[in-house]
Amino acid sequence: MDIDAVVKANMQALGENVYPGRGIVIGLSPDARHYAQVYWIMGRSENSRNRIFVAEGDLVRTAPYDESKVEDPSLIIYNCVRSVGRAHVVSNGDQTDTIFDAVQGGGTFEDALFSRTFEPDGPNYTARISGIVDQDDGVHAYKLAIVKSIGNSPEYCVRHFFNYETAIPGVGHCVSTYAADGSPLPCFEGEPYAVELLDDIDAVAQLYWNTLNEDNRISLLVKFIDARTSVAEVRIINKHSAE
Repeated sequence: MDIDAVVKANMQALGENVYPGRGIVIGLSPDARHYAQVYWIMGRSENSRNRIFVAEGDLVRTAPYDESKVEDPSLIIYNCVRSVGRAHVVSNGDQTDTIFDAVQGGGTFEDALFSRTFEPDGPNYTARISGIVDQDDGVHAYKLAIVKSIGNSPEYCVRHFFNYETAIPGVGHCVSTYAADGSPLPCFEGEPYAVELLDDIDAVAQLYWNTLNEDNRISLLVKFIDARTSVAEVRIINKHSAE
């Protein structure tokens, strides 16, 4: 099967998945001018649904939509996108800051994630998914990682790192926290799968927003990073602001 057919099938499967949870896509625009990072959050509980993305330059954080409804901020309020030099970090939790601090201090993406484990939200024990585009790497176009439990057990942790040495124009690679809806929620399995990217940042935002389940999608961001200069721009869609 050729890459275009794979991408089309994977986008259809993502659209049919009621609850992939939080997701990250990293890849290269078709014209090869921009690396793209896509991050979305979904929610089933009132606490999870009560969120928006807020941009401060090219840093993006989650924030409560209604402060009066916040129950437990520990796993839902965090920086999800940060940059240090020409390294651009995205993750689904406060490990964004762990990676940022490691890279800033001369460490690596992998070093940072070996210091973290999955989220302590039994019975799901949600995976920590993370990615980086480091334009000073010299070897890798981008990296993705997932730190997760095995079989929703708090006793077993496994760490998978996926290093992409050459980006494919028009293709991103996607990892999410969950494979599907369920109780407990089944963890993502396998390697990141190929999905579609476009040349226009707003078109990418609309593509993924329209693909995700309408009932469970909460917020989505797209970050475009200039492949030559590393200058970045961000677009955000928040469900609450659209209502």
